[in-house]
Amino acid sequence: MLWISKHPFVPLTLSLFSAALIRAALVQRASVCNGHSELCDRSYGNVTIVGAHDSYAVGTNNLAVNQDYDVTQQLNDGIRMLQMQAHNQTGTIQLCHTSCVLYNGGTLEDYLTKVKSWMDANTNDVVTLLIVNIDNLPPTQYSPIFQKVGLDKLSFAPTTSPLAASGWPTLGSLIDAGTRLITFLDNAADLSAVPYLIDEFTNIWETPFDVTDPAFDCSINRTKGDTSSQMYLINHFLDTIVFGNPVPDVAKANVTNGVDGPGSLGAQVSTCVAHHSRPPTFLLVDFYEFGGGSVFQVAANINGVSYSPTSPIATPKPTTSGSSNTTGGNGGGNTGAGFVASPSHCVASLFVALSVLVGALSVV
Repeated sequence: MLWISKHPFVPLTLSLFSAALIRAALVQRASVCNGHSELCDRSYGNVTIVGAHDSYAVGTNNLAVNQDYDVTQQLNDGIRMLQMQAHNQTGTIQLCHTSCVLYNGGTLEDYLTKVKSWMDANTNDVVTLLIVNIDNLPPTQYSPIFQKVGLDKLSFAPTTSPLAASGWPTLGSLIDAGTRLITFLDNAADLSAVPYLIDEFTNIWETPFDVTDPAFDCSINRTKGDTSSQMYLINHFLDTIVFGNPVPDVAKANVTNGVDGPGSLGAQVSTCVAHHSRPPTFLLVDFYEFGGGSVFQVAANINGVSYSPTSPIATPKPTTSGSSNTTGGNGGGNTGAGFVASPSHCVASLFVALSVLVGALSVV
């Protein structure tokens, strides 16, 4: 010890060694990513995740809704892509279904506040937002909301775009870097203005939506890029026609969300793999809990991991006769003039409500 204390280089060497140990301790290597250690070393573009179509459109007995449970429950149960439709309502960005008269799911700020709270409590998960920018708003109108909520600090900003599916960072590196939120805009993205709002269709192609034939195909419907290298999203939600407009076919949701069999999510995935030699990155579904977790089982099968939730996922909410569900927002019911699918709701009123549609109810 006497020799050590007198050697001029030893104290410096020990100090540098100690500093290295401290740095190593501070930089934690993610060991579990989106629930599985096997996913940490995989590119984001080569992991399949389940998404909630119109994730803000929540309620029962209402033809304008696509989910039973709010965004917090969706994330708790395993949803990792949240798709939404953003509308400019007198300067405030609202989440509405085709029209804010038809269905208003509340403000984007309130919605993202819930997402931020969940991500703060679940630090080993990568979450994706897909914003349908229905009013073609510039990204600079979104960034103040992300900043106010604090999601800008959690957002991944690519240095270049587009990226090939295999060119995205791994889930582990995204988690390690603290950039666990990936956000796509379906139009008007500008990385020079807001570097973390990423263009969708140069990075992702999609299959058709508003599908009423349960024999889902895997044809390329929308893209602006090279489909051979892009990630891709399958719109696997079945509609039925009511008064000439497509609405979610809830009655068939257990089959539509199934692992196998005609019309199932698993069957469409198999079709896509056969046609494109690789699985989709995103599986976008309605009423994700129908099937008792089957949509998550399909994703687990693709990813080669086990699906074994620590607690059962939410169960479908029953519809009720003679009741109305037109208030509440994206936490449970609806705000605005949503229309109700209960026997007591007169057909004439339903027809009037349908007439306010400016497009299909299930616009992606």
